[in-house]
Amino acid sequence: MNIQEYFGRISYNKPYKDADLQTLRAIFQHHIQTIPFENLSMHCGEPVELDLQATYNKIVRKKRGGWCLEINHLLFWALQELGYEVCILGANSYEPAEKGYTAEINHILLKVVIQGDSYIVDAGFGGAYQMWQPLMLISGKDQPQVPGIFHLMEDDGTWYLEKVKRKHYIPEPRNNDIPDTPDLGNIRKIYRFTLEPRHIDDFQELNEYLQVSPDNILRKKSICTLQTSNGLLALVGWSLTEMKYNYKEDMDLVNITTLTDEEVEKTLKDKFNIVLENKLVP
Repeated sequence: MNIQEYFGRISYNKPYKDADLQTLRAIFQHHIQTIPFENLSMHCGEPVELDLQATYNKIVRKKRGGWCLEINHLLFWALQELGYEVCILGANSYEPAEKGYTAEINHILLKVVIQGDSYIVDAGFGGAYQMWQPLMLISGKDQPQVPGIFHLMEDDGTWYLEKVKRKHYIPEPRNNDIPDTPDLGNIRKIYRFTLEPRHIDDFQELNEYLQVSPDNILRKKSICTLQTSNGLLALVGWSLTEMKYNYKEDMDLVNITTLTDEEVEKTLKDKFNIVLENKLVP
C-alpha cells in the first residue's frame, strides 16, 4: 500500500506539502470523481471484505469502486498517511419511504480536524446527495456547493445532515425517474450521527448483513454512481441517469436512458472506467 499509487488512482499529481484544508479539498475532489460508489461485487458473486489491504487492492489496483465502508475506509487510511487528524464516525441514514432514520448505524463517515476546526468528510454516499467538499462541523449554517446547499444541525449531541433539493428538468420524462421518494418540502434529510469515534471493526457485522439481507437497497439494485466535473452519472440496474447540476437556475438537467445487458457492460467501462472480473447480473 503506497500513497503515490493511491494518488495515481485518483489522478492527483499536485505537489503535496501540508495536511491543510486546501490539500484536503483537492484530494477529496479527485477521490469522488475517480472512485465510483458501487455495489457491483454483490451482484457479481464476489464477497466484500472489510479489510484495508483487500479494499486497497480492489479500489486502487483493480480500479474498482466500493460502498461507504470501503471508500471511506480507504480515504481514512490515505488521510492518516498524509498526517491528518482523522477519525471514523457512524451514521444512521434517512429512509424517505419510511420517513425516518434507520434504527441501526448503517453508514460511515470521517471527521477531520485541521488547526482546531472540525470538518465532516464523506466520499461514500454516492448519487445526488454526495458532498463535493468537506463540510465545516457547524450547526445551522448553509454550506453551498455545486450539488446544492448542505447544512448540519446539532441537537443534544446528535448531528443531522440535510440538503436543499433542486428541481429536475427532464427533457423526455419517463416512469423510471431517479429512484427517490419525495418528502415534504425541498429539504432532503440524509443521515444523523454522533461524534463518538468508531473503529472499522465495529462495522464488520454491518458489512456481512448488507451482503445477505434481501430488504436493503444494495441487495435489491445494482448501483454505480460517479461524480463528474459538473454533475453525476448513475447506473441503477439497466437505467443510466446523467445529471448536470444547475443547468438552469435552481434546476438540474436529468437524462435517463434504459440500457441492454451488453450496453451495461460497455457503459461501466466507458463512463465509469470499471472492468469486472465476473459477470454482472443487473
